[in-house]
Amino acid sequence: MAAAACLPTPERACSVDCGSSAAARLGQRQVIIEDIVAQHAEEAAFLWLLRAAAVRAPHYDLQDLADLEERVEAHLDGLRVAGEAGWPFCADGLQQEECGEVFAAAFIALDADRDDWLAPVLDTVAASPGTLDGLVSALGWVQRERLKGRVVDWLKSDDPLRHRLGLAACTVQRVDCGGYLASSLQDADAAVRAAALRNVAGMRRRDLLPGVVAALDDEDADCRLQAAHAVTLLGESLGLARLSDVAGGPPGHAQAAALQLLLRALPHGDAVDWVRSAHAQGLAARHVVQATGIIGDPVSVPWLIEQMATPELARVAAEAFSLITGIDPANDDLESARPEGFEAGPSEDAQDDDVALDPDEDLAWPAPDRLAQWWVDHRAAYAPGTRYLCGRPIDADGCHAVLAGGLQRQRRAAALELALLEPARPVFNTSAPARRQRELLGLR
Repeated sequence: MAAAACLPTPERACSVDCGSSAAARLGQRQVIIEDIVAQHAEEAAFLWLLRAAAVRAPHYDLQDLADLEERVEAHLDGLRVAGEAGWPFCADGLQQEECGEVFAAAFIALDADRDDWLAPVLDTVAASPGTLDGLVSALGWVQRERLKGRVVDWLKSDDPLRHRLGLAACTVQRVDCGGYLASSLQDADAAVRAAALRNVAGMRRRDLLPGVVAALDDEDADCRLQAAHAVTLLGESLGLARLSDVAGGPPGHAQAAALQLLLRALPHGDAVDWVRSAHAQGLAARHVVQATGIIGDPVSVPWLIEQMATPELARVAAEAFSLITGIDPANDDLESARPEGFEAGPSEDAQDDDVALDPDEDLAWPAPDRLAQWWVDHRAAYAPGTRYLCGRPIDADGCHAVLAGGLQRQRRAAALELALLEPARPVFNTSAPARRQRELLGLR
């Protein structure tokens, strides 16, 4: 693709006198460079989108994440080398008001320490709040030294967006906000308060527990939910009722996150009772399957294998099976073909209004008969009543092993389990750049 982009179009070729001066040849060279730099901007934005999906994907591990980030870095390096000549392409990308383009532009502006470049990025995010994730990701991607001074100014700012960015930068970089955090919990802007609560949770600021408990009754729903997460990660049970309400509510990101934390924080028997009660009250079968994997008791493995006979539940049941046993059907000759005639996600029918993507697209189709035989052969190695994560009883060493070698969803589970085991340490960020994760894990 890069070679094709370097070829001048017929119109460009006609504009150059092939037998003339070096100046004309230099003009042609500039066109070629611009084509390459434009491609760097486009590819950096596109690959970041892939990476943003990968951190929550069921089939990516830390090495896969590192490989993808190397591709992103290669294009960011191209933009760095271009310097002043590269910025206009990043600025043009901002007009699309998409997260990937915001990430690329924000990173280059921060890396170059150019406030004049960062200003249009902030304007874009202010006009299109949905692009905030791209900017926050750039704050986590740059070296920490590039943020010195700027973050403090943001934390002092009366502008809600800048204030949130200061808090978000500290959260993704796992930096203590110091005294700014207490006042942020009392901010008039609900989004600022929610960002402050996320930082309290990530940094385990137990000294701010009274303010977090008070936020359980915040007038804003997101603040109440963030407070429930924070107080639970600070080792208290006061937020479990709020998490329970959300976990048993309508499907969505908030429901999924609440379910993940609730069932790990509850005592084992209480978690089992909660799932039974929620199922009786209408919790979707899919979420019951996921809940079974979160609880991690091998006594549920035969039931999970039974669910694999239902095509709509087969792959998510296999993922729950893997979360407990550590066995991956895709890599252990326990995979089967897609059932004939099964359709999930949008169909090819133009009259079909269902345009939702298949949520299990990247999961393997299990072979239930072979998995059942595998369980017969290996179930003696698993103690009923004990919680397992990827084949090991849940403890700090096991969580570290999953963080080092597990798949991203398994690693996110391990980070939560480790946070509950070690309430004084910052929550491990499985969305951080792979190089930083490797350093924290002591990996080369």
